[in-house]
Amino acid sequence: MINIKKITGSQVADIYHLFDNYRVFYKMKSDTKAAAVFLDDRMLNEESIIFAAYSNKVAIGFVQLYFTFSSVSLEKSLLLNDLFVDSNFRNKSVGKALLLKSQEYCRINGYKGLALETAIDNPAQKLYEKLGWLKDNHCFHYFWQVK
Repeated sequence: MINIKKITGSQVADIYHLFDNYRVFYKMKSDTKAAAVFLDDRMLNEESIIFAAYSNKVAIGFVQLYFTFSSVSLEKSLLLNDLFVDSNFRNKSVGKALLLKSQEYCRINGYKGLALETAIDNPAQKLYEKLGWLKDNHCFHYFWQVK
């Protein structure tokens, strides 16, 4: 049985290895220590919300949400920035459970909604759409990077 819970600062260590694997998945060099510092800072500064999926008291997946705001609608939203499930637990509805928990949290707290960005070839798009996410086709996303 999968148990999803919002983790606190003291529980964030449960997902250090998952967060490092998530970064490696996106072609970053493994650095569990740096990953731990990053996550600890997010918790310490209350800059993100993290839900973890547990199986037999071991974290097997997580989702990390960041706050964002809309000046037009004058509402707070959440950005689903990170979603990762251990490869041994994929295709077992763990990702779905994490997404549903995020949607529930958004609803309960009166936020406008959730945003996410994903790769064009990410097969999870089908799951997002099945759970009611709509693909933006009315705008483009741009990013400027400091060099």
